[in-house]
Amino acid sequence: MILEGFPVGPIQANCYIVGDEDSRKGVVIDPGDEVEKILSHIHEHDLDVTLILNTHGHFDHVGGNKKLKEATGAKIAIHPDDAHYLDKLSESAAVWGMTAENSPPPDLLLSDGQILEVGGLKFKVLHTPGHSPGSVSFVMEDAQIVFTGDLIFAGSIGRTDFPGGDYNTLIQSVREKIFPLGDEFRVLSGHGPVTTVGHEKVHNPFF
Repeated sequence: MILEGFPVGPIQANCYIVGDEDSRKGVVIDPGDEVEKILSHIHEHDLDVTLILNTHGHFDHVGGNKKLKEATGAKIAIHPDDAHYLDKLSESAAVWGMTAENSPPPDLLLSDGQILEVGGLKFKVLHTPGHSPGSVSFVMEDAQIVFTGDLIFAGSIGRTDFPGGDYNTLIQSVREKIFPLGDEFRVLSGHGPVTTVGHEKVHNPFF
């Protein structure tokens, strides 16, 4: 499996490229910005990206949807509860003094428990609201990896003071959906370094 993560944009949101070495099919998770940089990494691995996975609809995670879709033809996937953000990204970014292009509408609406298969890759969708109503996490069970977006970080959690955020819901999402995955699971968050479920259970001050 090919796995590469790197920060993009002024808010340094983590973008992840996951590829299947046999089929050369791949996905991009949270193309927030700097699409030329993302494409460079895709070409470096000779991947055919067929799916753009959005953990949630905030502009720093989906601001590159439009350019990446135009460049690759990949389908955009997001939970229906966050789909309404996609055509308002420029407004959201302007509030923070930044710019972002509005995203095309989603090609695929995600649901809890859904299995996505790309080449030999398999992702299980977990609906993990709290940071936003439609936040999701993507689990690769065989690799013991979970991509959590802005749900939980190394030593912290996502903000819950944005519209649609809710602290108690976020804590419940982590406890009921992420922690049961197992201590060995690597947590690849929307910001910051990689951590593990076991480490966060013990050291994250919010738990």
